[in-house]
Amino acid sequence: MTNTRAVPNTAAEILAAAKALAPQLRERAAEIEQNRRLPADVVELIRSTGAFRMGFSKAWGGPELTSVEQTEVVEALAYGDSSAGWAAMIGMDSGLYASFLDETVAKEMFPRLDMATAGLLFPIGRAERVDGGYRLSGRWQFGSGITHADWVISGAFIYEDGEPYLVDGAHDSILLMVPQADVEIIDTWNTTGLAGSGSCDYAIHDVFVPEGRTLTFGAVRNGEGPLAQPEVHMRNMPGVPLGVARAALDWVRAQVVAKSRPGGGGWSDNWRVQVTLAECEADFNATRSAVYGAMRRQWEVLEAGGTLDDLTPEERAALPLSRLHAFRTARSIVMRLYDLMQTASIYKPSPLDRWLRDTMTMCQHVVAQDKILQSAGAHLLGGRPSFPLSLGITG
Repeated sequence: MTNTRAVPNTAAEILAAAKALAPQLRERAAEIEQNRRLPADVVELIRSTGAFRMGFSKAWGGPELTSVEQTEVVEALAYGDSSAGWAAMIGMDSGLYASFLDETVAKEMFPRLDMATAGLLFPIGRAERVDGGYRLSGRWQFGSGITHADWVISGAFIYEDGEPYLVDGAHDSILLMVPQADVEIIDTWNTTGLAGSGSCDYAIHDVFVPEGRTLTFGAVRNGEGPLAQPEVHMRNMPGVPLGVARAALDWVRAQVVAKSRPGGGGWSDNWRVQVTLAECEADFNATRSAVYGAMRRQWEVLEAGGTLDDLTPEERAALPLSRLHAFRTARSIVMRLYDLMQTASIYKPSPLDRWLRDTMTMCQHVVAQDKILQSAGAHLLGGRPSFPLSLGITG
């Protein structure tokens, strides 16, 4: 059990711990990838930084990091290893989900602040209504971090007496949380990249879930403020691609300097190298500023007691667009640096080889897909978004 008294519990402490851990994660990146999940001791190293507790409120004794602060921590961990950053980003949602549970139930579920959650939110499973709760069954994909999670959250369509449960003519769905011990982990995670995230398929077989362990993002049951919002779990996602892109830029720059001659000459005076690095730096800086700028503006409005509806259409669209752009720009930066280094990139364990595969894989996530562009464009034009949650819209 983690000694919670020793775990950092302020934004500054957690960020410093994450930055201090990054070099160790970099050293073990090849091992993490080969393992196809985070080794148990690496999970504990991440837990010891306070990353998993970031979303818990100060009322609970947690650090209650802002979305900006959470993203900075994820970015620092991803700078060390992509999969570690991804698993931390997913695992820390425990404190965020707690706002959508009854406080008494949530405190029973999370007796410690450093417990991790995993799971897929899309309604893939089947939740049959019974006295006191639901019987949950199904198989889900992409259970990032599920091998070390304490709780697993899963989306499911609701059934009653074997028939679809309808609300306003539509098949209703719900999110259900079960202990990891009630989950069958199916080792399917043989992928191009992000191998160490252990994002395996998982199955749940007719498990009873009490009503209190269910939630919807439309109903906050305890807590208030900017973290008690329907899309809160999506905000820190850009920290992973930003951390990877920064790592690649710094690594290539160090390689160029090492291959240059004292007093000038060599790679550091190569026009192509100079231009490529400068272009990538410009893209990184602009993308990172867009992510944090949109997030700070959202936080400013919510902290003042406003809602997402108080954002202008442009500000509302900036949130998902900056996320998408961070993923795609990171992939573009790594690819250009890969080409810049030429044959030096292709030999394992070159980190560029791994970063290229990791960014290719993370760009297949829904937040980096064209449906996000459509949703943002539709919102700007007063049309109908195809993926409303990406914009923080619940209806």
